[in-house]
Amino acid sequence: METHINKKLSRALISVYDKEPARELVKALHAQNVEIISTGGTMQFIRDELDIPVTPVEELTTYPSILGGRVKTLHPAVFGGILCRPGTETDDEALNEYHIHAIDMVVVDLYPFEKTLLSGGSHDELIEKIDIGGISLIRAAAKNFRHVLVVPSSDYFGEITKLVEVHEGVISPAVRRKMAAVAFHVSSHYDTAIFGYMNNGELDVFKESIPDAHPLRYGENPHQQGCFYGKLEEIFEQISGKPLSYNNLLDVDAAMGLMAEYYAPTFAIIKHTNPCGVASRPSIDEAWRDALAGDPVSAFGGILIANRDISGEMAEQISDLFFEVLIAPGFDEKSIEVLTKKKNRILLRTKSFITPEVRYRSILNGVLWQTQDHKNSLPDQWQMATVRHPSEEEERDLVFANSVVKHLKSNAIALVKDAMLLGSGMGQTSRIDALKQAIEKAQSQGHDLQGAVMASDAFFPFPDSVEIAHRHGIRAVVQPGGSVKDKASVDFCNESGMAMAFTGNRHFKH
Repeated sequence: METHINKKLSRALISVYDKEPARELVKALHAQNVEIISTGGTMQFIRDELDIPVTPVEELTTYPSILGGRVKTLHPAVFGGILCRPGTETDDEALNEYHIHAIDMVVVDLYPFEKTLLSGGSHDELIEKIDIGGISLIRAAAKNFRHVLVVPSSDYFGEITKLVEVHEGVISPAVRRKMAAVAFHVSSHYDTAIFGYMNNGELDVFKESIPDAHPLRYGENPHQQGCFYGKLEEIFEQISGKPLSYNNLLDVDAAMGLMAEYYAPTFAIIKHTNPCGVASRPSIDEAWRDALAGDPVSAFGGILIANRDISGEMAEQISDLFFEVLIAPGFDEKSIEVLTKKKNRILLRTKSFITPEVRYRSILNGVLWQTQDHKNSLPDQWQMATVRHPSEEEERDLVFANSVVKHLKSNAIALVKDAMLLGSGMGQTSRIDALKQAIEKAQSQGHDLQGAVMASDAFFPFPDSVEIAHRHGIRAVVQPGGSVKDKASVDFCNESGMAMAFTGNRHFKH
């Protein structure tokens, strides 16, 4: 039985949705005297457009295409030819008895279900784009890779065309096995997309298939391997700099999520996925200066993000700071000239600040799934817990601070004044430690906390946090509420003339 030998192609079945990409492959096969069998529109393309002899699949099956083309290749004469193992006694007897000829190459390009889904196709259109014959041909050919070369997508037509030309139609066992693996990848991804649509978001099973792999230099540390799966080009255009690293991507993700919260001109600086400088101002230039002033020490080596275009004048200022990545919706010609003087700097022109609706995280021997934390309630949805209500300015700052704190690692505190982050505490094992860290951060940069506001990602279990905040001049607090000891914190605020609002929404981030 011929299982591990180089085999010269002799008979190919070609059935593709998109005809044009197959042009050069068909020509290469014809040049090697490979008999071509085909169906419907593909057959007409080969015969009429390329003027190459082609055998209609109906000659093999002795049946016409039926049910509007839904059934063309589903026949023993086709699948027997693909699945047979020439050289084995039983299979050779069957081939002779039923007059079946072996097929040693299958070329398929599936109906574009995923593309139709992404373009907003109707339910009926999507159902008609579920390929049955094509997916069956792919799987059958992949199973019998010892004898059959499968080419399951137009993405691989160019590669196989070169192999056919260079090796004069002779295909090695290694290539056949490799393409079988590709085939099962194509079929599993295709079925996963269909399942995701038909399952309608039910959570009884986890299935995800992302075909675009981008190897990274390493993971979080040089001794770890890393890879990104996804389509970064859908999110932003990289216009300069070295390839994004694993840690860059984590920080960019955090930066994009934070900036999605703000509509006014806003600039933010991210370090290890935590915001260390954020400011909203009438102009993006002012926002940049005050975001940096929030914590210029931590800004060193950070990720910068703006929700307005970067001008040449602004670029001159930014260029003095050592940073890894700058993200913005646009850069003028002068800003690019200035910022790219250091070749490793990464500039990303973002297409939107839209963040994904769901999040995945691998843990233990499984996967955690959750919806994105898009909750960002406004004061008219809050419960004012104290006698004194926040002033208009305090209220604006509370909204700003609450948007920041949800992007800090828990336990988290954000101190804000005049739409500027003055200090933050994050990743602490107690909330009071997070507050002390935030105060120390603010004081180390000379920020005046008199009249500032405080946001907490979760409730205060004791009144000690508001007591410390009051001693440092903080006048208003926003927090989820829900502690059995909320009253103690509220009572202290009332006695001290502080304002406190409950949002009813916790924002843990682990």
